[in-house]
Amino acid sequence: MSAEGGASARAMTKARIVEKISRTILVSHKEAGKIVDTALESIVDALRRGDKVEIRGFGSFRTRTRAARKARNPRSGDSVDVPARTIAFFRPSKQLRGAVLDAHRAED
Repeated sequence: MSAEGGASARAMTKARIVEKISRTILVSHKEAGKIVDTALESIVDALRRGDKVEIRGFGSFRTRTRAARKARNPRSGDSVDVPARTIAFFRPSKQLRGAVLDAHRAED
């Protein structure tokens, strides 16, 4: 599968993050798992409260409200009302955008 289409051999998963933390700071997998879970839960809790989460050098998370709209059912062609909803939104930092861009330029 391609990187855009789903899982790939190069996907960074939660398990890989736990493994890297475990090796880097020399703690057990269980402790590293608690660290990752706590960090992710903290982000989710803040977003639920409507707070903005900023991680310097990485990016920021916030919620956005998508307005209600009309859509079209591709199978039947019928018009469908899509209600307004709140979504999580991530904006990468300048440093992260630059690092990704540099990495992709190096591949070319």
